[in-house]
Amino acid sequence: MHSSYSLSPSYSLYSILVPPTKGHLTSQTSAGGCASKLSPKILDQVLARIPRWANENVLVGYDTADDAGVYWLTPELALVQTVDFFTPMVDDAYTFGAIAAANALSDVYAMGGKPISALSILAFPAKGDLDELAEILKGGAEKIHEAGCVLLGGHSVKDDEMKFGYAVTGTIHPDRVKTNAGARPGDALLFTKRIGTGVISTALKRGIARESDVQAAVDSMLKLNRETCEVMLGFDVHGCTDVTGFGLIGHAREVALASKVTLEIDPRKIQFLPGAVEYAEQGAIPGGLINNREFASSCVEGSWELEVLLYDPQTSGGLLIALPERDAALLETKLPDAYRIGQVTERQNKPIRLL
Repeated sequence: MHSSYSLSPSYSLYSILVPPTKGHLTSQTSAGGCASKLSPKILDQVLARIPRWANENVLVGYDTADDAGVYWLTPELALVQTVDFFTPMVDDAYTFGAIAAANALSDVYAMGGKPISALSILAFPAKGDLDELAEILKGGAEKIHEAGCVLLGGHSVKDDEMKFGYAVTGTIHPDRVKTNAGARPGDALLFTKRIGTGVISTALKRGIARESDVQAAVDSMLKLNRETCEVMLGFDVHGCTDVTGFGLIGHAREVALASKVTLEIDPRKIQFLPGAVEYAEQGAIPGGLINNREFASSCVEGSWELEVLLYDPQTSGGLLIALPERDAALLETKLPDAYRIGQVTERQNKPIRLL
């Protein structure tokens, strides 16, 4: 960490659809948001070659591809740690910074934790516009502040393709950690946001997205999973993950493998952002979606006409929650955006079964 800085704690979000003064951010990237992540196939191959050393204080490591790591400190306290950064998926610099912050914070919420501090990670062109850079940092800082989290500083490097995000640290009681390995047969599956940010970001990049559809996607990406986390902690939630770059199927696969169960998903119950289906049919398919499908489709039994969207890489996506059937309906009433998409069963032929 080379420097620290403080910015205004006030939160006054700019119009999310006003294009930046100096150009369009999405035109400067090959892939936007979580669609810019490495293929899960590549990660799976490489991580298998990394040495692993046991440590009794590590409650959650990277063995189960969970959202964040958890490190035990005391019987009452553990740290939740994560890092996430990516390329722009919207054209407004301020909004890009805010979405990057919401996305990074989500990993802590998915574990049931409370974010307390953050460090920014920035890659920016050496001759890039400084006003644009200031807006990115300001948008991120104000979203971090909205979460009740403290921005401590960050690190930057020169890069022709801009990237931005955060390393976030949170706290949690060691006995209250929500992992992707806790889903149990008989659990209901609830999801808390609509799907389609990757397809809509691609449509925006190609110049075919309607402003109203972009606004709906941006509103979704800007929304913190803070309230969702706080509400779900009042229930006997067995497992949780946030759905981001690997798409719904990719992250559901991780839950199923870590929990040694099968997730039965009814795709007809899945809700999509306005325009997502239309843009997918027009060919606005992000490269990350293709990578996700290539990697995870072999784990899926069954098919559906819009199945391709289940692999769409989400940026600042919703939480996928597994909890007892008796609690599912009540949680839906407490979280109006939550909706049921399936259930957990004993392990079948494949980790994912489309109903």
